[in-house]
Amino acid sequence: MTTEIQPTIGELRSELASILQGEVFDAGSDGYADATGGFNLLVAHRPDLAVVPLDAADIAAAVRFAAAHGMPVMVQATGHGAHEPFVGGVLISTGHLKQARLDVDRRTVTVGPGTKWSDVFELATPHGLAGLCGSTSDVGVIGYTLGGGLPVLGRAQGFAAEYVRSMEVVTGDGAVRQVDVDQDPELFWALRGGGAGLGIVTSMTFELQQIGEIYGGGLFFDGAEAEAVLRAYAEWSASVPDQMCSSLAFLRLPPFPEIPEPLRGRFAMHLRIAYAGDSDEGERLIAPLRACAPVMMDSVQTMPYAALDSIHMDPPTPTPFREAGALLAELTPAVRDVLLAEAGPESACPFLLVELRHLGGRLGTPSDSDCIGGRDAAFHVLAVDVPHGDASSPAALDGFRTALAPHVDGYFVNLKGNPADGVRREDCWSVEQYGRLERARAQFDPSGVLVG
Repeated sequence: MTTEIQPTIGELRSELASILQGEVFDAGSDGYADATGGFNLLVAHRPDLAVVPLDAADIAAAVRFAAAHGMPVMVQATGHGAHEPFVGGVLISTGHLKQARLDVDRRTVTVGPGTKWSDVFELATPHGLAGLCGSTSDVGVIGYTLGGGLPVLGRAQGFAAEYVRSMEVVTGDGAVRQVDVDQDPELFWALRGGGAGLGIVTSMTFELQQIGEIYGGGLFFDGAEAEAVLRAYAEWSASVPDQMCSSLAFLRLPPFPEIPEPLRGRFAMHLRIAYAGDSDEGERLIAPLRACAPVMMDSVQTMPYAALDSIHMDPPTPTPFREAGALLAELTPAVRDVLLAEAGPESACPFLLVELRHLGGRLGTPSDSDCIGGRDAAFHVLAVDVPHGDASSPAALDGFRTALAPHVDGYFVNLKGNPADGVRREDCWSVEQYGRLERARAQFDPSGVLVG
């Protein structure tokens, strides 16, 4: 009887490096930390090998190598979506692959896996064109879009994934495929809303919109007015047109000097507005909200679409965070009671924010051409915890999930947050969608190499 000698990590690194043009690191290498780090400072990936590829051919070679050695593969660009450490296996870091090419005549842009929305804005804005970005332009385009992509103007425009026209993707069998509605249509369907783990997208082409200016910004109210503001928001959101996009956050800001004085170290209610219509009509529509309680700060105005980061004010630099998200069918009085009990002025809420995002409108349009889940939901709720030092603990998020559980109507794959009991990946889609997704996964990644 003979015992097979397994290669060491150093030997695996040398073997992989010999077939790539890019770089390969192990935990003892200079460059390993940069290759494995990401936006979420609470998550420290510890792969056996970290690959910084030169191109799609490198990515395909790394996937085939991993499959041959029985090693799982995860891809990371910016790391905004990282919620738990990836340990062992091969991590492919694509954040440096930022290429972007604009076709003004066709109103499309083609982006690489490391391209951020800010890069798209830089190209498109001078031509009056825009992509359907979420609450921050710092996030990677492709990872965001694979999960459906929930834009700030979602009620008016729909999901970002709806506008994807073609992709180049490395599948789990190590093949480089060009996919669109005609070539590998089942994979194209799955990638538009199916989230990570179905393939490593190395190029994506999508349509841009003609958006120059919007009416947007924020209204801030003292946290003591939470009940009045939440009640007014629930009534108001039930009647606004699809062009009116909004969210409401229970916001607890730290006492940092860069935060404006009226908000520094305060608990506030932050109402975010993005209206894709005439500013005078926007003024009329939000008048009831301005009147629902005394306004501490008001930044709602006509603004360039490319300045939308100022609406939600997401952190612009890497941050430690945990989050828990869920979909709601209705914003009932019972849901409002839970939110006030968990995050209102009488609570001991430790979170930076608890956000309600209004869905519906174009987001609710049924579609069989993509795999986006949760189209029937009326709201999305998200709690974000930004822990510090030894105070870091997931227990508070677990408690929030438990309190909200009786009212939850599914999850949105990009925003479901940290793994927790009772929250399964399959709950992000209908039973039919998930079954179809799994069949696509079995076809294009038969060995289950890719980690999503």
